[in-house]
Amino acid sequence: MAKNKTLYVCNQCSYESAKWYGQCPSCGEWNTMEETVSVPVSTKSRSVSQSMSRAVIIDEISEISEIRYDTGISEFNRVLGGGLVKGSLVLIGGDPGIGKSTILFQTCKYLSENMKVLYVSGEESASQIKLRASRLGVISKNLYVLCENDAEYITELIRTDKPDIVIIDSIQTMNIPDIQSSTGSVTQVRECTSLFMRAAKALSIPIFVVGHVNKDGNIAGPKVLEHIVDTVLYFEGDKNMSYRILRAVKNRFGSTNEIGVFTMTDSGLDEVPNPSKMLLEGRPKNTSGTCVMCVMEGSRPILAEVQALVTPTGFGTPRRMTNGYDFNRMAMLIAVLEKRAGYYFANTDCYLNIVGGLRIDEPASDLSVVLALVSSLKDMILKDDVIAFGEIGLAGEIRGVSNAEQRVNEAVRMGFGKIIIPYHNYKSLSSEIKKHARIVGVRSVREAFTEIVL
Repeated sequence: MAKNKTLYVCNQCSYESAKWYGQCPSCGEWNTMEETVSVPVSTKSRSVSQSMSRAVIIDEISEISEIRYDTGISEFNRVLGGGLVKGSLVLIGGDPGIGKSTILFQTCKYLSENMKVLYVSGEESASQIKLRASRLGVISKNLYVLCENDAEYITELIRTDKPDIVIIDSIQTMNIPDIQSSTGSVTQVRECTSLFMRAAKALSIPIFVVGHVNKDGNIAGPKVLEHIVDTVLYFEGDKNMSYRILRAVKNRFGSTNEIGVFTMTDSGLDEVPNPSKMLLEGRPKNTSGTCVMCVMEGSRPILAEVQALVTPTGFGTPRRMTNGYDFNRMAMLIAVLEKRAGYYFANTDCYLNIVGGLRIDEPASDLSVVLALVSSLKDMILKDDVIAFGEIGLAGEIRGVSNAEQRVNEAVRMGFGKIIIPYHNYKSLSSEIKKHARIVGVRSVREAFTEIVL
């Protein structure tokens, strides 16, 4: 009889080894090898029976229209691509206390009005779940609660009861008794997710799965976990602040560029239909080092404030820090300012912050970032109605960006009177748009600075 063997599995690439390594030989990541126990599987030769799957010609497959469920939260629907797809497996990750269980409970409140919802918790007792439901006002006769960790029992219950929606909170607490490894290990998380995935596809039941994150912000467990599911959603934002951003990093049924913006209150998560207004609230007046940018999150233009603080350094090497912005990109923009525009930051510390907890990675934010840096360096004050967007190249040129017309319309709607944009985009704007605000097209960084109104 074969014995169980101890293996070490990488939680990033699922590489298996008989001994532990500090660095994974396959993907090169450090401290990712986790101990697990392999269970021998009996191998029996079998022929292809009538009940097994067979290959079919693609032209013979009938087209079925996509069925989506309304979650009752428009921002949630936007991130999902228009609603919850029938038979999909959705993974929601985020820091503890960020709002993962809260948004699912609020979804249950709407879905349970006409559908049967099964909420499976491996972390809380039934009385604890009842307390949360009462706080959020979730009262329904179609909402069933199950406190269980056995993934096989849960799957069998789903097959017999056939609920319309299933929520698993969380996948790291689920286990399969036949697998001799601890709950939350690489093997347990991978196999439990595969079990729920097969149930979702076979029964056409959408399943939400909550995933914990590690200290790096990635979902705990093997990286293959994100490949198994159909959609991966991440909650962003500081849990000590009220604002939350729900972002899709994988979506087989929609765009991965859309975001949903929420604010955390005592009664749960409230939608923010106008994120630009929310992010610009409380802007300082007559202060240097601030500029407003316009970035595209999917099909939605969002205005955000970038703040820069440039001060004389007290160290041999100047300090650079960013919050919500790429550190390396800020270093590149500072180098362009020194080489192409004659602004020197060699003896200054530079701090950059995107207000509201938003994370910006779009090149269109370059122009507003350099304006904020120079404004703080020279202690110049930009007018409150100035907004800028555009990508900056290493030669100091201002390159065109996509969706310029949508960005300009959003800036005009929010009351900005002067809009600095790339000259390439300025030429393509219609004359009707130019009537509503003073739009300035610039070709280089030097030219953009001459348009700054003090």
